[in-house]
Amino acid sequence: MIPIATIQEQLKGLFPDVLDFHFMEATPERVTARLTVRPELCTVGEVMHGGAIMTFADTLGAVATVLNLAPGARTTTIESKTNFLAAARRDTQVIGECRALHRGKQTMVWQTTIRTEEGRLLAVVIQTQLVLEP
Repeated sequence: MIPIATIQEQLKGLFPDVLDFHFMEATPERVTARLTVRPELCTVGEVMHGGAIMTFADTLGAVATVLNLAPGARTTTIESKTNFLAAARRDTQVIGECRALHRGKQTMVWQTTIRTEEGRLLAVVIQTQLVLEP
């Protein structure tokens, strides 16, 4: 098991760090994180940009996959599908929860839900991660 502090440190200086992700839970079955919808993550109308939502979900799925990899293995996203259901307003917090749909030897499939702090569903993302053996 990789501690949350280690995950945050490994991402330091990378895109998820720039977006300011804060991991709350990280187990092989479930990864959760929160993100503040800052102005620079928004598009017209002061709502979170779809690309920021997709980045958030993709990172959670990648972290979840890493937690399930054998030593020396790596991963990359090979497919991702996003359904946008509602807007996240500027200066609010969103919570991402990633759960396994399939954890195989060659691929892993994850479903990530993005919600407001109040629980309103904003987006559902299903992604497939390829397992790259050492």
